[in-house]
Amino acid sequence: MASVTIQSVKKSFGETAVLHGVDIDIADGSFTVLVGPSGCGKSTLLRMIAGLEEISSGEIRIGERRVNDVPPKERDIAMVFQNYALYPHMTVRQNLAFSLMLAKKDKATIEQKVGRAAEILALTTLLDRYPRQLSGGQRQRVAMGRAIVRDPQVFLFDEPLSNLDAKLRVQMRTEIKELQLRLKTTSVYVTHDQIEAMTMADKIVVMNGGNVEQIGSPLELYDNPANLFVAGFIGSPAMNFLPCRAVDGNGAEVSLADGSRISSPLQTSVNKELTLGVRPEHFMITDAGVPADVIVVEPTGADTQVHCKVAGSVVTVVSRERHIFRPGDKIRLQPQPGKTYLFDSATGGRLA
Repeated sequence: MASVTIQSVKKSFGETAVLHGVDIDIADGSFTVLVGPSGCGKSTLLRMIAGLEEISSGEIRIGERRVNDVPPKERDIAMVFQNYALYPHMTVRQNLAFSLMLAKKDKATIEQKVGRAAEILALTTLLDRYPRQLSGGQRQRVAMGRAIVRDPQVFLFDEPLSNLDAKLRVQMRTEIKELQLRLKTTSVYVTHDQIEAMTMADKIVVMNGGNVEQIGSPLELYDNPANLFVAGFIGSPAMNFLPCRAVDGNGAEVSLADGSRISSPLQTSVNKELTLGVRPEHFMITDAGVPADVIVVEPTGADTQVHCKVAGSVVTVVSRERHIFRPGDKIRLQPQPGKTYLFDSATGGRLA
């Protein structure tokens, strides 16, 4: 096992800058998730750790070793890809053993390592099958097994679950997290799915446009987003945003576009362009509060999602109660005390 240190790393393709100076410290034995929208640079960063992309400037260290110019095969990492990358003409056993054979390991060592990986991943009964005879989840297990047999210092996962259906994705993310806890191998996992990030990570790195927006534990990012981007990206359904201004006086309230007033989470400048953030589960449907027009109601079983228009903005309310509303119904919403956020509309930064 080893830590991974990324210092002032930049990457450009010709004149196009993709990463603008990334600094991340990944602790030994941790599970770190790089998350962000498509094109934010997370997969490029992962490939740079693997040695599959050159670093334009900066430094990457695995343990105490600087690896900028070290070939991929000498970095002691193992990568699990989105498309499984299995050899179709080889059985599961042969796929698992292939890297060990290339490393000229003896037959006893190969059998021992393959058997251990197969047992960990419940592949023992599938060792003589070919990839075409396996389900998507089984193929992904083989891909992970092929990484496990190498006993690497670092596992790298590049959106490994994106080709699976929704139910299998939930099962597999639990299995991957359980596997990482069992092996205690440093893992770096790339995804654009923030639910995967929230449920699997020890630490989340939120990326956007080639920059790191915020680093922290899942609940730190959820409860204390640094800016509008992180607040809107982490959480499902996403945080609601309402344009507002501070009310004249002591700043105890903000005024929405239609003149409705909501208690302010902090004292702030009068007449400043602000954005009020409220998570869907923190809106209460009450007899008092700001007026809202129901657009559509989506029952999900455990929860009911009510989409409304408030002061010209569409918001989502998540309620445990099974409300029966119709489009056009008039209701009132009140944020839970202490559960609102204020952001500077111009910079996107959170006011604290």
